[in-house]
Amino acid sequence: MRLSKAMSGEVLWAIVAPLLVGMVLLGVWEAACRVFQVPQYLLQVTPIVAIAPLIIILVKSTSLSLVICATIIGIFPVISNTIIGLRSVDPGLLSYFRMKKAGRLRTLLRLRIPSALPFFLAGLRISSGLSLIGAVVAEFVAGTGGRNSGLAYLILNAGFQLDIPLMFAALALIAALGIAMFMSMTALSQLVLGHWHESALRATL
Repeated sequence: MRLSKAMSGEVLWAIVAPLLVGMVLLGVWEAACRVFQVPQYLLQVTPIVAIAPLIIILVKSTSLSLVICATIIGIFPVISNTIIGLRSVDPGLLSYFRMKKAGRLRTLLRLRIPSALPFFLAGLRISSGLSLIGAVVAEFVAGTGGRNSGLAYLILNAGFQLDIPLMFAALALIAALGIAMFMSMTALSQLVLGHWHESALRATL
């Protein structure tokens, strides 16, 4: 009984100790940034080529590591565009909501989110291509590690074997996939925006 309690305590400490160390390091990092007034940087300034090998090593599942790399490189246009959209509210409408004494939640749901929706969809169109780039780069890294991942690995392997037709066939499939993703995001934008926003109206003219 004591042995099982001791083992459970060791297992718990093995989980808690790294979390505590990580929290302390994050606290020190945040304090140092505030003290030395380090300017803010988006994670996207770090090239995905530099961090993809680390993700491949840390994440055991190849598919999950590819998803993480694609998410890292594709999420920031969505976040940036959405933030701009939330802030780019018509001052007249905002004054009208304030005149009607609308709360923050009602203003967010009825004004800011609809205003940010076109920006969000534009970010999705951009991210559709960037995420494909992230997945391809991650597949190249996974392929050099000896794990067959998909079309990008096929391109890499075809290059080693000087199989030019196979390389161009894989490149054509990746290009077609990128075009299909962009067109699907464009169709989604047209479907969601309908005929109430200028971007949808101009696209239909």
